[in-house]
Amino acid sequence: MDLEQLLERITPEIYANLQRAIELGKWHDGRVLSKEERQLCLQAVIAYGEKNLVEEERAGFVDMTEEKKKKRDNKIEQLEKAGVQPLNFIGK
Repeated sequence: MDLEQLLERITPEIYANLQRAIELGKWHDGRVLSKEERQLCLQAVIAYGEKNLVEEERAGFVDMTEEKKKKRDNKIEQLEKAGVQPLNFIGK
């Protein structure tokens, strides 16, 4: 099963359970998440959010004013001119 097939099977309830597991560091039955499980849950939550949620509801969303967006874009432009490449996330 590839990532796209997996994401199609995630329901809002599963998404909420994954978020809760990440926040608490354990599954609903009390078992502790391993480092690998936490990483996989984070990847699934981020990928699901990119595909299914509006920007404001996604993991890591930061509300920015237009002025802050311009400053950020200018900084990115300066970094690109200096040869620094930004990270590209799934779906971008």
